[in-house]
Amino acid sequence: MIKKLLQNKIFACAAAVFCTLLWGTAFPFIKLGYEAFEIADSDMGTKLLFAGARFMIAGAMVLVFLCVTQRGVPRLKKSELAPAAVLGLVQTAGQYLFTYIGIGFTSGTSTSIITACASFLTVAAAAFFFKGDKITLLKIIGCIIGFCGVLVINGSGLGEGDTLFGNAMILCSTVCAAAGNIIAKKASGKVNPVKLTAFQLLIGSAVLVAAGLILGGRLDVTNLNGMLILLWLAFVSAAAFTVWTALLKYHPAGKISVFNLLVPVFGTILSGITLGEIIFRTETLISLLLISAGIILVNISREKSSA
Repeated sequence: MIKKLLQNKIFACAAAVFCTLLWGTAFPFIKLGYEAFEIADSDMGTKLLFAGARFMIAGAMVLVFLCVTQRGVPRLKKSELAPAAVLGLVQTAGQYLFTYIGIGFTSGTSTSIITACASFLTVAAAAFFFKGDKITLLKIIGCIIGFCGVLVINGSGLGEGDTLFGNAMILCSTVCAAAGNIIAKKASGKVNPVKLTAFQLLIGSAVLVAAGLILGGRLDVTNLNGMLILLWLAFVSAAAFTVWTALLKYHPAGKISVFNLLVPVFGTILSGITLGEIIFRTETLISLLLISAGIILVNISREKSSA
């Protein structure tokens, strides 16, 4: 039943939007988490520890879900360890390590714009790794239109406080995100997507936690408000990564990854609702329309099923 739903194109699109909506909530809740734990902008160690704790709890949530549904503790086979480890190091540890390093040396606008490139990198890379995931004219046009939407929501330009180092770090994070989509697509064909998500989150988070502790990071686990925020962020990661990995198993990587363009839009809207910022702007509507048009064009392009 679940397999048939995931294979259904309409359900897959709805599920992909759901994932980006969940990830969009991360923008304001990370800010709220920093405030609750009183994490300073320059406290890199605690930021990495915060991220590591988030993904470690997320991995534990997925693992508990597996234990309940499978009535036993899931274990990785020797052949499954390498894919899970590589995905965890690239998609979780690498992506967020570069993000938290770079975010202190560049603006939020530039971060959002550069991060949006992950969708285009995935579309391009998928053509080299999967026979059925071809680059088409509609995909190219769709990506361009979608990227214009990201520019609109961010004011169509780079922000103040940008540095070459900061932008380079965010670009490395974006490359990791795109590579993660490709690795997840390949690995999910051999490993149960839910099990893959659980162990890649646990492996990647262990690296982030270690890096945070080495840099002197500290979190007050008795801070109830902060811990509740952390638990929500963990749930977001657990649910979104699990569904996303499952979608990549049954659909072309390029057609699924383009939905990531919605994350900054949802992030802007949800930040406005949560943090009291102005969200009902002409730019937000135009951005949403452009990104939606781009997603539609990418997904109606004709191609064979991905190998």
